[in-house]
Amino acid sequence: MARGGRGRHLGLALGLLLALLLAPPALRAKPTVRKERVVRPDSDLGERPAEDNQSFQYDHEAFLGKEDSKTFDQLTSEESKERLGKIVDRIDSNGDGFVTTEELKTWIKRVQKRYIYDNVAKVWKDYDRDKDDKISWEEYKQATYGYYLGNPTEFQDTSDHHTFKKMLPRDERRFKAADLDSDQTATREEFTAFLHPEEFEHMKEIVVLETLEDIDKNGDGFVDQDEYIADMFSHEESGPEPDWVVSEREQFNEFRDLNKDGKLDKDEIRHWILPEDYDHAQAEARHLVYESDKNKDEKLTKEEILDNWNMFVGSQATNYGEDLTKNHDEL
Repeated sequence: MARGGRGRHLGLALGLLLALLLAPPALRAKPTVRKERVVRPDSDLGERPAEDNQSFQYDHEAFLGKEDSKTFDQLTSEESKERLGKIVDRIDSNGDGFVTTEELKTWIKRVQKRYIYDNVAKVWKDYDRDKDDKISWEEYKQATYGYYLGNPTEFQDTSDHHTFKKMLPRDERRFKAADLDSDQTATREEFTAFLHPEEFEHMKEIVVLETLEDIDKNGDGFVDQDEYIADMFSHEESGPEPDWVVSEREQFNEFRDLNKDGKLDKDEIRHWILPEDYDHAQAEARHLVYESDKNKDEKLTKEEILDNWNMFVGSQATNYGEDLTKNHDEL
């Protein structure tokens, strides 16, 4: 696996699966589900190999947002370029005809923030049952775990029982961390921190703790090298490990295990997944400028961007017709 929780009981398992598939996005993609551990692997952007359109997925998602990047294939190249030109006009905030690294960084951060708040808006009504514009822990618990809590005996002989039993206290712990005023009720901002903890400084410890719990299979409170590798790769058949796995083992020894004791503690995990000196929006902006800046003046004209449109939007569409009319002042 490449990188990157009989009769009647079978019916219950299938029913649970169907319920999850039909559930709102926040229920299908639980906050506690494993994510990519690091936003982007460390690299010198100037040394990155030339990319073809098939490998631009990260650039597309960073520049357009995850949702809009999924709609790319709906437009012709001409339509995509036309819409990209309109986006460039918006990125050029001072209207001087150039897009700087800082302007690109601001745009990428706004796209990311818009995605997060749009995601919360889409699922808000599914949890705010009393329509008071707040979500209590009880509301979230009943919306997410209500059937399990009301029918615990039906899950006794299924793996779902163990999963729900583990996820419930974990979500409650995260909810309490996001609930800054400790009133057991989340405002939109607090609920956003609950669903997207990696974006909020006061939630970083929860992100580290959950990562440790996900990877630490022997429960000793640390992540050893085998657990680190197992989080990314599992042998489906006998044979040597791929080269990239061998490289990851070297990364573990050289750069992850800072005190060289053969395992990662919480501080080392934090350094790994939340590097303080790494700003992914800044790095992506620098990358886009570096790859598109033909005259090497460290800023981009609209022509330079359109000439390298594959990197920004590919042969796909932005579906930005609606977005261009949106009011993003709140972002």
